[in-house]
Amino acid sequence: QVQLVESGGGLVQPGGSLRLSCAASGFTLSRYAMSWYRQAPGKERELVAAITSAGGSTNYADSVKGRFTISRDNAKNTMYLQMNNLKPEDTAVYYCKAVIRLNPYWGQGTQVTVSS
Repeated sequence: QVQLVESGGGLVQPGGSLRLSCAASGFTLSRYAMSWYRQAPGKERELVAAITSAGGSTNYADSVKGRFTISRDNAKNTMYLQMNNLKPEDTAVYYCKAVIRLNPYWGQGTQVTVSS
């Protein structure tokens, strides 16, 4: 059974950092493209960062380029999102997503709040 569990969210001051984790089970994370999305109150869910399976190429939303880094640890079957220089507009629920044989799977989300 495919399962994705996010963790690492919390309250942080502007300029601070957080590292989100997405622990995968029921499949081998390295074989599939993975991504992070976020959804702020009253807004649509948006793509934040993605990483391909083979080669590990990455891409980012313009709003987070240079501040966020997506990565994965194949041995731990876990994906990460390192978030630096956080801004209030980064406040949202962050979700990880896997697409396996054309089927999307989502985690339950983790709340990130950037506030002084």
